[in-house]
Amino acid sequence: EYDRPWVETPAADPFDEPLDIDPIDGLIALIGSANYARKQWVWEQYDSQVMADTVRAPGLGAGVVRVHGTGKMLAFTSDVTPRYVRANPVEGGKQAVAEAYRNLSAVGATPLAATDNLNFGNPEKPEIMGQLVGAIKGIGAAVAALDMPIVSGNVSLYNETDGQGILPTPTIGGVGMIAGDENLISGIASDGDWAILIGEAGGHLGQSALLAEAFGREDGDAPAVDLEAEKRHGTLIRENAPLIAACTDLSDGGLALAAFEMAVAGDVGVTLDTGDIPQLFGEDQARYLIACGFDQAEALMSAAAQAGVPIRQVGRFGGDSVCFGDSSGDLMDLRILYRTAFQTAVG
Repeated sequence: EYDRPWVETPAADPFDEPLDIDPIDGLIALIGSANYARKQWVWEQYDSQVMADTVRAPGLGAGVVRVHGTGKMLAFTSDVTPRYVRANPVEGGKQAVAEAYRNLSAVGATPLAATDNLNFGNPEKPEIMGQLVGAIKGIGAAVAALDMPIVSGNVSLYNETDGQGILPTPTIGGVGMIAGDENLISGIASDGDWAILIGEAGGHLGQSALLAEAFGREDGDAPAVDLEAEKRHGTLIRENAPLIAACTDLSDGGLALAAFEMAVAGDVGVTLDTGDIPQLFGEDQARYLIACGFDQAEALMSAAAQAGVPIRQVGRFGGDSVCFGDSSGDLMDLRILYRTAFQTAVG
């Protein structure tokens, strides 16, 4: 199958250590880092409203643009978590596709196709070639299961400095279609909205953003990807888009970062019932956070029960604070850090 020698990436040890950190301090470690701070300093350098066709403002997940002469819209996203791919190329490859699928579903778009941009180090090194082989295997399994065929792509190899290769970065670009305005999820939470979790409670901290940013560690295995659950949960989101005020997938930073980002977008505080670090910052897959009203939440819970999709209320949007269990911070102060940390980091 491959002419070049390669070796399989060794299985990573599971990460099961408790992390001793206050929940808000954990959030600050993320939003104060260049990796997870808001990137508006980048998109403000360019015109993001060309011909007034941009439907969703930058920073709200997948981009959405109108298709001239129709009521349809196209959604676009690109995703990968290199830490995952290094730890487990197969699951990391799957996860890149799954996250693209979720980002499209979270705006109400039906995923149509994908493109892959395979960035790796020197493939003449068997361990690097093994990363490439594993990632391709994972990507292939995911695009087949999620009906997102690869229609284009490119490959960039030999990316290294002084013999040190880059992290394996098989970036997945995804495109989806939104049939009409009634299918579009706008992405703005409001005061009084319920915070609803789609998917399991979570707790996987191996290779997590919190572990990397707050503790300087990249230990453990990548989270496992259940492709059937991904498809089932994404379908529930798309089929019930009219019930949903805002939706985001849970990926880097888990529930905590997703809830904070949604709060900032809606200029409203958020309270999550739990202060448990694994539940807040775990990066288990096939999960979404939804904001909606009481009546819509009841209808969504009924639909989820019929579809066999885990769902529960985890908090509520409102006020001017970010509260995780008994830990709280001022929304304005946290928002300032979130909006300035990236520009500070790049000078």
